[in-house]
Amino acid sequence: MARRRGWNGSPPDTDDEAARRIVAAAVDLIAVTGSAVSIADVAESLGVIRQTVYRYFPSAEALLRAAAIASVDGFLERLSIHVKGIGDPVEAMTEGVVYTLAEVRRTPHLGILLTGTHSNVHPEGLTSHEARAFGLTMIRRFDVDWESYGYDGASLQELVEYVLRTMQSFFASPGNPPRDDDDLRRFLRRWMGSAIIAQERPQ
Repeated sequence: MARRRGWNGSPPDTDDEAARRIVAAAVDLIAVTGSAVSIADVAESLGVIRQTVYRYFPSAEALLRAAAIASVDGFLERLSIHVKGIGDPVEAMTEGVVYTLAEVRRTPHLGILLTGTHSNVHPEGLTSHEARAFGLTMIRRFDVDWESYGYDGASLQELVEYVLRTMQSFFASPGNPPRDDDDLRRFLRRWMGSAIIAQERPQ
């Protein structure tokens, strides 16, 4: 059972509830600060000592990963709204990449899910199994009839890997100066778009 002291006068009844409240506090703090948070920050917001948080999450990395997972549904819902009604795969993917690049930079816990670290965005994490699974979930939410464009399960996975590697390059070197959103869309449509439509469509 969770310890019943602290918790701003309203202690949780179970360990599961305690863990959920810790994660929720981390998500809220990240939303406010726009950056990764520490165990001490989360403990202070809950009115508990750091050791209480460590009981459920052994490190800031573990806690922020849990915050990322808790937040991903919200991100996917916002992304789905952003690309809603776009049936063209090039346009949908272009908007998806532009939106995701901006969201990951604004929201550290999404960067954790994609890159596996809480300190900075590490581009090498973008090709992890976790990132590819996330990317596949993401593009399946698009209003694109992928089969009609010749994509099956295997080619969709390759497309996800290609797009993640494209985003990887922008994290590693955003450009000097970085492209604004409109210029980035033009660039992606021309070069990433050519790769997307290269898939042979069924006769």
